[in-house]
Amino acid sequence: SLSIHFSSRLSLPYSDLDAESQNVLTEPNPNKKKYETEYHQGHVSFWMSVFNLASVLTGMGILAVSFAMANTGIALFVILLASHAIFSLYSVHLLLKTAIEGGARVYEELGYKAFGMPGKLAASCSINMQNIGAMSGYLVIIKYELLFFIQTFTGANNGEWYINGDYLVLLVSVIIILPLSLPKNLDCLRYTSGLPLLCMVFFLIVVIIKKFEIPCPLPLTDHVNETILTLDTCRPKYFVFNSQTVYAIPIVTFAFVCHPTILPMYEELKDRSRRKMQNIANVSFLAMFIMYLLGALFGYLTFNIHVEPKLLHTYFKYFKHDVLLLVVRLAVLAAVTLTVPVVLFPIRTSISHLLFSTRDFRWIQHIIITVILLAGTNTLVIFVPSIRYIIGFIGASAAPMLIFILPSAFYIKLVKKESMMSMQKIGAILFLILGFFVMFGCMTMILMDWISNSEVADQGH
Repeated sequence: SLSIHFSSRLSLPYSDLDAESQNVLTEPNPNKKKYETEYHQGHVSFWMSVFNLASVLTGMGILAVSFAMANTGIALFVILLASHAIFSLYSVHLLLKTAIEGGARVYEELGYKAFGMPGKLAASCSINMQNIGAMSGYLVIIKYELLFFIQTFTGANNGEWYINGDYLVLLVSVIIILPLSLPKNLDCLRYTSGLPLLCMVFFLIVVIIKKFEIPCPLPLTDHVNETILTLDTCRPKYFVFNSQTVYAIPIVTFAFVCHPTILPMYEELKDRSRRKMQNIANVSFLAMFIMYLLGALFGYLTFNIHVEPKLLHTYFKYFKHDVLLLVVRLAVLAAVTLTVPVVLFPIRTSISHLLFSTRDFRWIQHIIITVILLAGTNTLVIFVPSIRYIIGFIGASAAPMLIFILPSAFYIKLVKKESMMSMQKIGAILFLILGFFVMFGCMTMILMDWISNSEVADQGH
């Protein structure tokens, strides 16, 4: 997700003691463990919560869904998108019910209550992997989009240092992202939390407009037979299977990850109830389903087999000097640059809590962790050739953990009032099995694709 509006709350310090020793979870009636009575009354309205959750869901996914559709076909992509939206909503249902029964306020705390320290580490590692993957993906966008933006205005193409994407992403990280990431809290960015969502809505509108402006077949950029281009490019396909189809599932899974933010959002909800929070998720997921579907469909119908993992790059491959596309590129650059510090914040807080939980806040360790995280993600971005590898790996590993495996495992362990033979528990068990199948299946196919590409590259040399 591009905006992690509530993610800074995910790693708030919390005790590893059990519920009986935590005042915040102590109630006059020990048999009553309702989440609503444990925390202060929230102040965020229904529709503002919908907007915030939609902001969390909107992200790199919309830049990559056209590539996913091009490698699955329209019909198969719609099936994948709809099924993942439904699975994610069911996961939210399990998570809310487990949190209410277990009396926990953050994802990691649920993990600790369910399985002790291994559960807490599993939740923390999954969340951090997801956020590191998101942060790396945003830096990849900065690396390439800023490069093409500068090339468009300067016309430079002779190897000047300022059109080297590696130098550019390092400069942006040091000059802009690092200073924005150093404050103890992110109050300075609270006014821009909705910018990514607005940016991606603008991007979607431009994608739809350009579909009706760009001719089919596309302008020839190399010596390709125009008849072949016409047949391949202007005829949409409904079912496609190729070597890149394996990346479609991780891309779609990655696009619907918002689960670590559900409990903090629930805590802040005005007149909160489980049904109300579920309805917020229903509305947000429906809006994002429509947005992702439109973005994928119009992007795919515009470029068909020529869609690349970075849709903006595909546009500029054929239309380098289009003013509207330049404005979109600038908006995307601004949004992702401001989002990186927001994503970095919970990772740093989680690491600080795990490594230095007994120490008071120290600026030196705060700065060192920030620099190491930025340096590590920049190194990853410099050496990873494509954004689809980042989304593919994270979408196949951390995302299934957060959507399928952990919520169902927590539900099975913590919801005691339902027997293991009840329909609810059987459903959770099947959901858990499906999560392992998705994770190991996608990881295996992605690794096979990497090995295959490596062998082809070696043979080419």
